[in-house]
Amino acid sequence: MSKAAEIDIVSVSKVYGTTTAVEDISLKIPAGTYCCLLGPSGCGKTSTLRMIAGHESISSGDVRLGNVVVTDLPPARRGTAMMFQSYALFPHLDLIDNVAFSLKMKGVDKEKRRAKALDMLKLMQMEAYAKRRPAQLSGGQQQRVALARALITDPEALLLDEPLSALDPFLKIRMRAELKKLQTSLGITFVHVTHSQEEAMALADLIVVMNDGRIEQAAPPRDVFERPATAFVARFMGDHNVISGRVTGERDGMVVFDVNGGASLAASGQPQEVGAPIDIAIRTDHVRFGEPPSPGLGFTGIVSNIEYRGATVKLSVTGAGIDDFTVIVDDSDFFARPVAIGDAVPLAWDCEDAIVLGRLHS
Repeated sequence: MSKAAEIDIVSVSKVYGTTTAVEDISLKIPAGTYCCLLGPSGCGKTSTLRMIAGHESISSGDVRLGNVVVTDLPPARRGTAMMFQSYALFPHLDLIDNVAFSLKMKGVDKEKRRAKALDMLKLMQMEAYAKRRPAQLSGGQQQRVALARALITDPEALLLDEPLSALDPFLKIRMRAELKKLQTSLGITFVHVTHSQEEAMALADLIVVMNDGRIEQAAPPRDVFERPATAFVARFMGDHNVISGRVTGERDGMVVFDVNGGASLAASGQPQEVGAPIDIAIRTDHVRFGEPPSPGLGFTGIVSNIEYRGATVKLSVTGAGIDDFTVIVDDSDFFARPVAIGDAVPLAWDCEDAIVLGRLHS
């Protein structure tokens, strides 16, 4: 039976002096979920993780693990384990004693704790290095030891603070696969802080996009990518063009709006008040180039940059009051009818590809 716990964050805020780091967030992380807290530096994701862990006090609100309110419990009594960005291994201890350290603090006898530490090192395929010191290991190996040390207490939730940030790109991808495999086999709840969209998409069952101390969207990766909730999420996840304007009316079940100093465009969505601000997102790979658009579903612009990327070509286009519109096209489509910088090209997209975004911070 899995030992995983549901984590329930209820109206939690964190205030440092006059600065609000986390503002009244509520979030349910189902038991056994791999959850990534994603966002730019300073958005509140690490403060949130540290409040779940008990390394940071909560200014207001509660954190519940399973059916226990852990808000005022010390870290050791929460049933969570934290893996820090720096790994924080003891340089003078061998790997077995590093991994067994928390059991030693709990008074578990030497033989028992060393046997369990060796089991954890086996789980991480590190038993051959058991007698080594941390300085004799590579970054990836140190990380495995830090994971073993975090997991030896049988936590209900493992909390990871940017665990891959110190690794080189190839090792990052390998460790990503190992973390996912580990979480699946252990079945416990993982909460992982990252500022890498790619990492979050590759690992998470639930992505929580944070900005300015608040949650902009919490959803499975595909939903966050296909249906970003706000302009911030669309921009932060990348691969979307965000266009802003003011509503002028509706036509055939579509919202019609004017881009400042430019085109009149349309998007599928609920009728909105005339004059209201509106943001829409269009996936960069859902735009067709060289095809005259239907009314409101495209524009003609001037190509300002072309980047060849192998399987695809990235075009930057300016026009219709839109400064930098990105189109990703198949390399075969591009070279069948290439364009040059300075050329005027018509761009078109389908009605369902223009998504009206919500406005969290108006």
